[in-house]
Amino acid sequence: MSLAPFGFGSRRGHIFDPFTLDAWDPFHTSLSFRPAAVPGEASAFAAARVDWKETPEAHVFKADLPGLRKEEVKVEVEDGRVLLISGERSREHEEKTDTWHRVERSSGKFLRRFRLPENAKVEQVKAAMENGVLTVTVPKEGVIKPNVKSIEISG
Repeated sequence: MSLAPFGFGSRRGHIFDPFTLDAWDPFHTSLSFRPAAVPGEASAFAAARVDWKETPEAHVFKADLPGLRKEEVKVEVEDGRVLLISGERSREHEEKTDTWHRVERSSGKFLRRFRLPENAKVEQVKAAMENGVLTVTVPKEGVIKPNVKSIEISG
């Protein structure tokens, strides 16, 4: 018997898997369903894998994009709170004399969207690419602690 909930074995389009939904918003009650691939483009590369972690200072996104150069990747903020990561891997040029025995590396366009939380500083987003891994850092606004003054109780 498996300890994993039913349906979580496959990462393909499951309703409860936030990374298959492009505009998944963990801070909203409704899920927004959008296709992972650019419309009209079907590709195995369309579902670029992205990790999203939150640290005390920032939201950090890491995308595995092997074989891509930073010039082939675009990072944008849309509508003030939606992070877009997109790009395209071109198919290798084929000579008529070449004999292919196996083609496993994918090509095509990809597009991922993530709705950022209210505390994201979208004007200070930074992106870096190293060894095929894109790292996007979105700083967070500091938590404003209320100024609390203790009052001594007499009596």
